[in-house]
Amino acid sequence: MTAAREATPEGRYGRTDEQRTDRTLKIVGSVLGVGLLAVIAWIGYGYIVGKGVSAELIKFEIVSDVRTDAHLEVRKDSGTVGFCTVRALSEDGSEVGRKETRFGAGSDRIDELVVMRTRARATAVELTGCTAGDSPAG
Repeated sequence: MTAAREATPEGRYGRTDEQRTDRTLKIVGSVLGVGLLAVIAWIGYGYIVGKGVSAELIKFEIVSDVRTDAHLEVRKDSGTVGFCTVRALSEDGSEVGRKETRFGAGSDRIDELVVMRTRARATAVELTGCTAGDSPAG
């Protein structure tokens, strides 16, 4: 009689522990590599897009039924030109005035007082946005 084998030959049926560990390390390395590439792409995109213009409406004052004043603070690169658009709203939320203010190159921070004529009494003023480059109006 022959002796029966109690164990199967190593590596013949399925993966060994070493092969499982190698596969796991390859997967983890791939995931980390893709994550690193995503972070680098995100930083690069933020750097390129961050070259635009940002602004903040510091305060506004309703001077009369036909005039509002808005104080803007614009931050940009010193060589950038662009424009910001401000609008005045009535009590019911409809637009009663709009003004586009342009700024040129030179300074990286601009404090601007925007005087806006309105069709009716405004109750609020909002900054709708700022854009680098020439304004669409000319």
